[in-house]
Amino acid sequence: MVKLYLGTNLKMYKTISAVKAYLNDLQKLTSDIDREKMEIFVLPSYTTLAAAVDAVDKRYIKIGAQNMCWEETGQFTGEISPLMLKELNVDIVMAGHSERRHVFGETDSEENKKIFSALAHGFTALLCIGETKEEKQYNVSDEVLRRQLKIGLYNIEKKDIKNVMIGYEPVWSIGIDGEPASAEYAREKHAIIKDTLKELFGDEGTRVPVLYGGSVNMDNARQIISEKYIDGLYVGRSAWKAEKFNELIRSVKAAFDAKSN
Repeated sequence: MVKLYLGTNLKMYKTISAVKAYLNDLQKLTSDIDREKMEIFVLPSYTTLAAAVDAVDKRYIKIGAQNMCWEETGQFTGEISPLMLKELNVDIVMAGHSERRHVFGETDSEENKKIFSALAHGFTALLCIGETKEEKQYNVSDEVLRRQLKIGLYNIEKKDIKNVMIGYEPVWSIGIDGEPASAEYAREKHAIIKDTLKELFGDEGTRVPVLYGGSVNMDNARQIISEKYIDGLYVGRSAWKAEKFNELIRSVKAAFDAKSN
């Protein structure tokens, strides 16, 4: 069965009470949608994770962490270990978000260690990749994406790839001043990603969900999800109000179903 994936990263927004209210509303608004055909996930901040997990039924909304240290314990001031996240019962761990890479200086090899650790501890691992505006201008976007995938998924066994998701977010398209990629551009880059995953893992690699993120909104979401190779959307501020996210989810689902039939 073809499945649609829709998620959002709340970044450093929303207090505990705000996250609980948001998730309660989102679950109520979307509870009638068959989760065999769609998965919704939300990545709130660390301080809200315990409340977020308690606020929802994971059959309806999966909760994930925005980052994770690869070590279980140690002298890593300010970091959060996989054991701590397991204790909270979160489902997903993200690694490689562009802000982690370009604001905090994380490397491809560090993202690889995080993905490896996330899978070893039973999480679904969400690896984010994407090229900068400069790399796009130099016409090396495809090489950048292939490198980030090959290093980020280095030494990952084929049997574990079923627990991996890829988030493609062009760095130049993220944030308040982001420029949305065209649907055609997104399709081209998703094709590169799918081809690289097949090179790495064979046919199993083609079944890894690849989500597009980067200034997704009600105006472009249907067009983007209608393109080949795009399995879902990773939505930013357009998803931060439950009512608006519900509207977007239903609009996208209709377009995705039409593509899949």
